[in-house]
Amino acid sequence: MSLRHALLAAALLLPALLLQNVLLWRLPLPGATPDPLLLVMMGLAVVWGPREGALLGFLSGLALDLVSPGDGPVGQWALIFCLAGWVAGLAADAVERSALVVLLLVAGVAAGAVVAYALVGGFLSDPRVSWEALRSVLPWAVAYDVLLTPFVVPPVIALARRVDPRERRYSVPLGVSR
Repeated sequence: MSLRHALLAAALLLPALLLQNVLLWRLPLPGATPDPLLLVMMGLAVVWGPREGALLGFLSGLALDLVSPGDGPVGQWALIFCLAGWVAGLAADAVERSALVVLLLVAGVAAGAVVAYALVGGFLSDPRVSWEALRSVLPWAVAYDVLLTPFVVPPVIALARRVDPRERRYSVPLGVSR
């Protein structure tokens, strides 16, 4: 990862982390909290590929583990986001073809993250994890992330390409021009 990539990632991921944990977490939204950190990380992973996506996912998840208000053991989100970044990086070729693919990718990764969190929490005997809680959180988490996708992922992809003009491997989905 180049210095330009690292600076852009920090400039985008840090505000997303703060927005998620300072503002959105406190809103009385039903079911779940929107996850702009996941969306920003996925946008960068789509442009930079699976290796950088996994690295960004790990670092984003670790930051979330460290700043979240008692949200489980340190490393749980790091593992989940690492896998999410890797998957987003692998799906980059499919994202090039259709805006619908971007929405499906976000829905799948958001659902996978919630289910993975529940599985790891269940494995670690987290008393907050239950199948009833999963059933109530899952649709809201996916809906919030899919609704935010057009406002977060395409601009992140466009910015990632502007920082490194040689990164022209993938086109920008959802109608955002270069």
